[in-house]
Amino acid sequence: MSQTSFIHGFHAVIAKLRHQPDAILEIFIAADRHDARARDLLKHAELHSVRVVPVDANRLEGMAGGGRRHQGVVARVSTESRHLSLDDVLDTLEEPPFLLILDGIQDPHNLGACLRVADAVGVHAVIAPKDRAVGLTQTAIKVASGAAESVPYITVTNLARTLRELKERDIRIIGTDAEAKEDLYTAEWPQATAWVLGAEGDGMRRLTRETCDQLVTIPMLGSVQSLNVSVAAGVCLYEARRRLPR
Repeated sequence: MSQTSFIHGFHAVIAKLRHQPDAILEIFIAADRHDARARDLLKHAELHSVRVVPVDANRLEGMAGGGRRHQGVVARVSTESRHLSLDDVLDTLEEPPFLLILDGIQDPHNLGACLRVADAVGVHAVIAPKDRAVGLTQTAIKVASGAAESVPYITVTNLARTLRELKERDIRIIGTDAEAKEDLYTAEWPQATAWVLGAEGDGMRRLTRETCDQLVTIPMLGSVQSLNVSVAAGVCLYEARRRLPR
């Protein structure tokens, strides 16, 4: 018997419908959602013969884990087939891409925490190298508290090449570095961004750093010289989110 889990939010569910409809077992949508996004989702579900069940808000809250931003839609999916490519994600976006790139994170607790931050702030995907990184272990999934299902986690063979491909899509690559000349709060950047954070202790690898379009530093006003990677991700991503149009 296949294992199942829940994903939530219109972007995650529609992306899954477009690229892996066979992995979706059924979709639950708020009974009072009749807007354009809901109609778009229903159109894709009908195209792929996926059952859609109208439910009340309390049931959605329970499936989404309580307190999570499900936006009125939750899908039950097979976890045996949940992989999406980066192109799959980017090609479904109707807004500027907002990405998190983790260069060589080794601690599964840090990865899980980063995924939670990414989900909370509305990141479209988290990207990481296949090698020299912890990967999506059961510990990382548990710490992520559901975010491993709602945020696409994409592993790539060559991170520097992936960064160059993102640049070709006019996505600005912004790295975080303690030695950067620009301050996070005074630096400027476009709406389409990919934020790069390096491994615990070592930071970004040299080639990753050199491939970034821009480097920024998080101001440190106390006695400590660095932040945990998930905390740094939260600081940077929420500042980037704050500047996006509402």
